[in-house]
Amino acid sequence: MSDKKHHGGAWKVAYADFTTAMMALFIVLWLTSQDQRIKDAVERAFRNPFSSITKESVGIIPNKDMQASRESGGNANMASVIELTMLRRMNQDLMKSLQIQDEADSSVKLDMTPEGLLINVFDRSRKPIFEPQSTQFTPYGDWVFATLAWEISRYHGFTIELSGHTESGNQPIRPDYGDWEISTDRANAVRRKLLEHGVSSGQITKVAGFGDTEPMQQYDSTNEVNRRVSVLLNVQSNKKA
Repeated sequence: MSDKKHHGGAWKVAYADFTTAMMALFIVLWLTSQDQRIKDAVERAFRNPFSSITKESVGIIPNKDMQASRESGGNANMASVIELTMLRRMNQDLMKSLQIQDEADSSVKLDMTPEGLLINVFDRSRKPIFEPQSTQFTPYGDWVFATLAWEISRYHGFTIELSGHTESGNQPIRPDYGDWEISTDRANAVRRKLLEHGVSSGQITKVAGFGDTEPMQQYDSTNEVNRRVSVLLNVQSNKKA
């Protein structure tokens, strides 16, 4: 009697195993019928299930910006799963380290682009990064770029492009030194700060100043938001080489 009771539930275990196997088979068949975009998204989700590229990204389906870049044949098509996972992680780590809660009111703005992670650091009047009309960092600016350098130095798979920008309408500091010069020198000051705090010199591939020629989208060229240094963590340079 005890033997019958002991073995009476075996069929239930076998049935559960059969049901699980069928579910797995159906999932595999569904995946094989999907296009490459969905397959890549599923793989990324399993590699790093608790991360998302941006706050707008949900689940395993790519957000509209990344999807658009793929459909338009952008550089994101070439980025490996590992690189995108690293960018997600870095994006989240930077937001925590730099205490970014509301990007609209922050000195730092992070954006995923087809080329990689674009970090804009704004020299706002109420929270300046540089001393006025100078390449000298304020204590706050020193902290921002030291923190940024520490985070970047943890990841060696990206190259770095630095560009300085200003708003329009500034009077030249002196006849031979205006927006072009100070934007270039500020980008170079950021380069030195990154190197000082652990970034490899071999990662930095470009340092440039653009003066007031590249204002932020949706802002007037005279707006102080254009006074910034941009740091692009580029996922494509190694593939172009």
